[in-house]
Amino acid sequence: MESSRLGPEPFSSAGRFTVGKPSALAPELAVDPPSPSASGDGLSDEIDKNFLLMYLANEGDVVRIKNLIEGGVDVNFRDIDDRTALHVAACQGCLAVAELLIRSGAELDAKDRWGSTPLADAIHYHNHDVIKLLEKSGAKRQMAPMHVRSFLQIPEYEINPREFDFSKSVDITKGTFRTAKWRGIRVAVKMLGEELMEDGEKVKAFRDELALLQQIRHPNVVQFLGAITQSSPMMIVTEYLSKGDFCAYLRRKGALKPSTAVKFALDIARGMNYLHEHRPEAILHLDLEPTNILLDDSGHVKVADFGVSKLLKVSNSAREDRHLPCQDTACRYVAPEVLRNEEYGTGVDVFSFALILQEMIEGRPPLSDIQDSEVPKVYMSKERPPFKASPKLYCYGMKELIEQCWCDNPANRPTFREIICRLSSIQKQIAQRRKWKVMPMLCFQNIEAVWKKENFETRSHSSCSSFSSTPTP
Repeated sequence: MESSRLGPEPFSSAGRFTVGKPSALAPELAVDPPSPSASGDGLSDEIDKNFLLMYLANEGDVVRIKNLIEGGVDVNFRDIDDRTALHVAACQGCLAVAELLIRSGAELDAKDRWGSTPLADAIHYHNHDVIKLLEKSGAKRQMAPMHVRSFLQIPEYEINPREFDFSKSVDITKGTFRTAKWRGIRVAVKMLGEELMEDGEKVKAFRDELALLQQIRHPNVVQFLGAITQSSPMMIVTEYLSKGDFCAYLRRKGALKPSTAVKFALDIARGMNYLHEHRPEAILHLDLEPTNILLDDSGHVKVADFGVSKLLKVSNSAREDRHLPCQDTACRYVAPEVLRNEEYGTGVDVFSFALILQEMIEGRPPLSDIQDSEVPKVYMSKERPPFKASPKLYCYGMKELIEQCWCDNPANRPTFREIICRLSSIQKQIAQRRKWKVMPMLCFQNIEAVWKKENFETRSHSSCSSFSSTPTP
């Protein structure tokens, strides 16, 4: 069968069927005109019978297709682009041919190299009778929900899926992200799997996240590189940070020094301040927790994963349509007003930030001795994680800042702009304290060096004097 895939010269020297309309997801392919040798009564003698099947599907010749199938031709033969005769019939709108191929066992949801199915092709070319037939026969709509009809409508961020190399891909974080090689660099790819294409909420979340990422440019927010929306699976592509997520980092390091914790906290606060001060509408992250914070190679952190983020409308408040499930550690960082299904604003991210800052000092997740399902009850009853670390580690008002950030009343929580000012002050005081610790040591070292120098000079002078006073024999 492999030799038959190579095909004859009249269609393509590479085994590609190029007569008729192209795949719905390959609009850049030119349609070659039928070869003169691919016509007339002598057609079946000049070309491979598998390609003859595809040609006759294009021409709508039901009788000769039936003869070929009865003669043993594979109804599911694929050319080098993985297109089948049913793809061709769907593109051309040949209803009778499609009916015959389906009765003969044609695979309904066969995908070509671009991910397009016969149903997707029929939808693309508005062949309504074939669409009804395929759906009645059990074909599933696999076309990407954001697919556009015209090549000119393809968005600027669109990336050709053939540019990606997933041969050495690995899962990262929660499993929806994978690594890939793209144009010589490693990137992070968030996929919306084919099984989710019919899930309206998942598709809407994908659209919303994509719309947000296009608006965001900041050193402390993960950089958006592009997306795949014209084929399945749909993907969002961002920069890849090889140092991993902040949750794994905290597990390895445990409690951090105050100076390190403040440095990371400032990175997070700057990224979040950019989001909250975004205009014309603020951006709420709504899922700020250590697994959604990534480390770069320079030792800084960036805010990532905007899958549940929202644009804050003019009313400056939002509300969840339903109660949020609390099934993993993410609920440990959710503000009480969200858990109570009340209106909320930018304060929800400030609450999450407070818990992350405390976790850096304590060296353990908030309320780590309580089961995930019990955490919401604790927060809604106005209880907060205890401060178990030494008070010295919560220096220069850091504890007071955390307590204000997780205040039960969102109106009393500071903005990230205010948080940046206070953290910057704490950072300066920590640096000043370290400076004063270092200065006495340097002073002592200088005194010691002077003393050694003077002692050496005294001994040298004494030796020289003794040598000069020795009588000559």
